[in-house]
Amino acid sequence: MSRLIQIKKHPFPSLLYLEWTLLAITVLTAVIPPPLRQFRHKMPELSICGVFPDLSVCNILPQLSIYSLIIFALMGLRLPRSNQIIKVVYTAIEILMILMTGLFGERYARLFPFLYIILVTRSCLIFHLPGRLLVTTLSFTLFLFTTQLKYQLFNFQASPQAQERSRFLSLNWSLGFGLSLVFVLLMMNAVLSERHSREKLAIANEKLRQYAMRIENQATLEERNRIAREIHDSLGHSLTALNLQLETALKLWQSNPIKAETFLATAKELGSKALKDVRQSVSTMRSNPLQDQSLERAIASLSENFHRSNGILPIYQINIEYSLPPEINTAIYRITQESLTNISKYAKATEIKLELTTTRGNLRLIIQDNGRGFDLGQNTTGFGLHSMRDRTLALGGEFNINSTPGSGCKITVNIPLTRLT
Repeated sequence: MSRLIQIKKHPFPSLLYLEWTLLAITVLTAVIPPPLRQFRHKMPELSICGVFPDLSVCNILPQLSIYSLIIFALMGLRLPRSNQIIKVVYTAIEILMILMTGLFGERYARLFPFLYIILVTRSCLIFHLPGRLLVTTLSFTLFLFTTQLKYQLFNFQASPQAQERSRFLSLNWSLGFGLSLVFVLLMMNAVLSERHSREKLAIANEKLRQYAMRIENQATLEERNRIAREIHDSLGHSLTALNLQLETALKLWQSNPIKAETFLATAKELGSKALKDVRQSVSTMRSNPLQDQSLERAIASLSENFHRSNGILPIYQINIEYSLPPEINTAIYRITQESLTNISKYAKATEIKLELTTTRGNLRLIIQDNGRGFDLGQNTTGFGLHSMRDRTLALGGEFNINSTPGSGCKITVNIPLTRLT
């Protein structure tokens, strides 16, 4: 079970299976003697013990070479990934295992070139490009050194004709092996580059997905706030005015029924308007409450409604030099509407002044009353004030409130119009 886990943790499990398959095939070719018996008698095994079988260590080293081969195969299960020193030690142990197998294993000497190919393949998985080039160069150098050493040992007791043949075979074999190492290196670099690109693409896709989720959540939050502002600024205003009309009608019902009936009629109109606002909010949440009328006319209607509800006619002065974008018209209308609603609910004012002017590159709205005022440190957390501030900031403007208890309130809104000039 642990072996299966180790295989799954390998960066390329299929490559690990290929290594084992290659080792198994080459071991079989080493165990099964070649069919060319004559050539086998003329050319002994290319290992030290094959040339000098009388050495005392030759009784032990073949067994060590088998163990080295097994260890080398199992080392592929777990590749070092983080510590550079461990990577170097790991590669050095692999080279030691290859040398023991190639130099002292009489039967397994033919495995020698394939082990270097596996070494280069593994180095591509644990090192960056400079380390891969170094391991490949070292593998080819060790291969040339050990091959020349073995062929010199063989030529030591061979005939001149056999020496010439071995020199030719050694040259061709070294050239072919070097090209094989280069091919393996290039192939592994291409595979790893493609995998790295896929990983970067997957990371980018994941970041894009998370960013899209954040944008979606932010858009949802902003839309909720916008809907809340629309309901508060439209329906809240209408219901506040409706409540004032009903309270006035109740007070006048006994003493002046005719006038009370007038307030009830106004309340009915406000109720119809509130119902219309609810329907609009539920269906499309219209962003243009001006209903295709100019901003001057919309503010005049707000002042007339305020006068009918509270008996106070706001004094307003509007001086707009050029047409404004719909989003600015809507924001100014809603801020004015919310200000008049707050004055009607809390201020108990007897005089209200409203000034809306445009200068070059700037729009200024000032709403001032002489009501009872409030403490800015305690009464600036209402949704209405937040709504006005949010609308102003959304247009890149500035929103200021000046008020003290008993001294009224002054709201100043400045919105830049540089894009229109």
